[in-house]
Amino acid sequence: MQKLSRRTTAAAVLAVAALTAATALPASAATTSATAATTAASTTALAAPDIPLANVKAHLTQLQSIATANGGNRAHGRPGYKASIDYVKAKLDAAGFTTSVTTFTSSGATGYNLIADWPGGDPNQILMAGAHLDSVSSGPGINDNGSGSAAVLETALAVSRAQLKPTKHLRFGWWGAEELGLVGSKAYVNSLPTTERSKFSGYLNFDMIGSPNPGYFVYDDDPAIEKTFKDYYAGLGVPTEIETEGDGRSDHANFKNVGIPVGGLFTGASRTKTSAQAQKWGGTAGTAFDRCYHSSCDTTANINDTALDRNSDATAHAIWTLGTEPSVPPGDAYENTADVAVPDNGAAVTSSVTISGRTGNAPAALKVGVDIKHTWRGDLVVDLVAPDGTAYRLKNSSSNDSADNVIATYTVDASSEAANGVWKLKVQDIAAQDTGYIDSWKLTF
Repeated sequence: MQKLSRRTTAAAVLAVAALTAATALPASAATTSATAATTAASTTALAAPDIPLANVKAHLTQLQSIATANGGNRAHGRPGYKASIDYVKAKLDAAGFTTSVTTFTSSGATGYNLIADWPGGDPNQILMAGAHLDSVSSGPGINDNGSGSAAVLETALAVSRAQLKPTKHLRFGWWGAEELGLVGSKAYVNSLPTTERSKFSGYLNFDMIGSPNPGYFVYDDDPAIEKTFKDYYAGLGVPTEIETEGDGRSDHANFKNVGIPVGGLFTGASRTKTSAQAQKWGGTAGTAFDRCYHSSCDTTANINDTALDRNSDATAHAIWTLGTEPSVPPGDAYENTADVAVPDNGAAVTSSVTISGRTGNAPAALKVGVDIKHTWRGDLVVDLVAPDGTAYRLKNSSSNDSADNVIATYTVDASSEAANGVWKLKVQDIAAQDTGYIDSWKLTF
């Protein structure tokens, strides 16, 4: 996992504010489009298989051996990283995946990303899971991030063993130079044409999922993906928390920044486990989740088997649940693309969409697509306001949420609301130093 960067400066904030001076939106600025529904597939989501812990740990043993034979690490530009790519690729090739290795340059050295596609599924709906495969130069990187890499690899191999026939097209990725600033995944995302990016239904990220003093953290970026992971852990009776320590510090950030829905799992890095967390998860309070984070002791001895086992099974659960769910036909979309400035630590602003000509109430699964450009998304509180004034909270503020932008699709039970009328997206910045604007938003019925 990459180290955390500093907060954006006030000067940069003022530059953003200068670009977006308007704070109100006339109704005439709204644009409306409607898309005819198509027939939904009748396929139902399938239950995922158990991912054998022994198989995942065998991959970690191989990554440890590679590091040991190559100067003690698997870092970008070092022979241990390329040997790691070769190991994973050979497993996938033998399992029937179509693999490709793409290159990029960082710090004067050639880097490598590995992409693996499973045959079949809707090519216009791509579900991708990924993990960074590089370590820091100071150690073998078995938890960070052999753990995520091995879980994604074994899940892909389970897809092959099951000869899964997903409704979505399944793609898996292993990224280079994450530790140098998310470089490999950024190169991959930047290589995708806009039309290709629009085909992604989601990207799932797994970075540090076997920490020795583990917590169970779930990304809160995309509601549907978040729910998939939370439902899995609820079924185990294991409480989860929203992931904040690594938000924006791993490869999912590059996908999120171009509007691709993201989610993932994390067991903690250098932060200290609290007494309350130790009470509900076990482990040692007052000690880091991973005391060997970015250190030479991040070896195969630095893994909690229970956490690794649970998270590997959760990885497969998400792939099977999201990858084999029925295709959802498109609905009627009503969109406003006019920019509305969000003042720094100021009053709430709104953007409106007018719905007319419909009968009855809004749906129980009303989709609210939000694209807000902002340099510190944790400052923002976002609500959907129905025509009768009822507010539905989409996003709370969080002092720990330092990532840029709010680009997500929320699901609201609006079945008690009349469909017709003026709907509003209400956004308020409740803290100083950062600002931005509503870029666009839409309702899909």
